[in-house]
Amino acid sequence: MSEYVMLKAADGFELNAYVARPEGEPIAGLVVVQEIFGINPHIRSVADGYAKDGFLAIAPALFDRIERGVELGYEGADRQRAMTFVPKLNPDKSLEDIAAAIEFLRAETGKKVGVIGYCFGGTMAWLSTTRLHPAVAVGYYGGHIGNYAAETPVAPVMLHFGKLDTHIPASVAEQVKAAHPEVEIFWYDAGHGFNCDARDSYNAAAAQEARARSLSFLTKHLA
Repeated sequence: MSEYVMLKAADGFELNAYVARPEGEPIAGLVVVQEIFGINPHIRSVADGYAKDGFLAIAPALFDRIERGVELGYEGADRQRAMTFVPKLNPDKSLEDIAAAIEFLRAETGKKVGVIGYCFGGTMAWLSTTRLHPAVAVGYYGGHIGNYAAETPVAPVMLHFGKLDTHIPASVAEQVKAAHPEVEIFWYDAGHGFNCDARDSYNAAAAQEARARSLSFLTKHLA
């Protein structure tokens, strides 16, 4: 079952969020952090998938602070429009919105909450566990994580990167590993966005392997 809810951040801003509920009692809460394409069908499908695994999943609409209802595809004009949002993003405000989603899940479940994010969301998942207090975090191809590698995570972290990703140099993961050897980092013979079946760069084998690892990791630290 899915629905949209309104969240209120610490600064009073109200934003939409997509909620996917499991059939039975949730084993934990999971915040799904978007790419730069909004809460589009792919991100909703990610939340739906984790709900089927037993999590109460929520995807906050982080673009609501810039423009409400953003839902974009991955090619052509949609991609160009998505790129215009990047310089407008404020990580501190995005974290406030993620914090609101975490608190929503804690109130709904009374259980632990994790964060999983993709691309822009991958970086925000890292920042969530260095500046907020989720129980676990998973990040996929977060290109700006290296900028925050010196920050210390307060919970277990797993990161996924593609060896063929032309957007993210290997040095990003190397910075994290050097500062935090306990962080689990996995590499795949795939490009950027390999988890998304709506992209040309989708790699089914890599996506399946990364998801299996992520699910096991989340369940271990949340269930």
